[in-house]
Amino acid sequence: MIRFFDLFISIIALIILSPFFLLIAIAIKLNSTGSVFFKQKRVGKNNIDFELYKFRSMRNDADKKGLLTVGMRDNRITSVGYFLRKFKLDELPQLINVLKGEMSIVGPRPEVRNYVSLYTAEQIRILKILPGITDYASIQFKNENDLLSKAHDPETFYIDVIMPEKIELNKKFIDQRTVWNYFKIIFLTVFGIFKKSDKT
Repeated sequence: MIRFFDLFISIIALIILSPFFLLIAIAIKLNSTGSVFFKQKRVGKNNIDFELYKFRSMRNDADKKGLLTVGMRDNRITSVGYFLRKFKLDELPQLINVLKGEMSIVGPRPEVRNYVSLYTAEQIRILKILPGITDYASIQFKNENDLLSKAHDPETFYIDVIMPEKIELNKKFIDQRTVWNYFKIIFLTVFGIFKKSDKT
């Protein structure tokens, strides 16, 4: 049933948003050099890597200077990228990943291999389902960049504090994976984006 909603939502959204995608692509190209899309290997269902799509919000090769984004004013983020990140618009191309069956609308956010390699045998069970565009962790840690910017060692703080809490929230979703929670998380995500934007 959830796969049906994934397909229905992603197809409808891609059709409706296609003109908006074009405008975003033009803005990205006018604002900085490089490709419109950012592609990165992430770990998906059954511990299999896949290529995740995003609108590029950072300067070329920014990921080589660190996997974490520290604060919304990270100097690697472009001016258009700041706007895209503020409203989570950079995540929209992942609807293509959903259409391809690599992701779900709702599910554990996919990590890079570097961090998945640190999972315990118990934690790695979150890879039994498709990763998602949003989840409980995305809602609870919507200010993750701000938290990291205040940490003395952002990567250590992410690995020791944030990542374990995210995994616990992901396990909660797996244990309560229903259509009701699927739509609840979508609603809370959209509500959270606009609520946050009102304060900035």
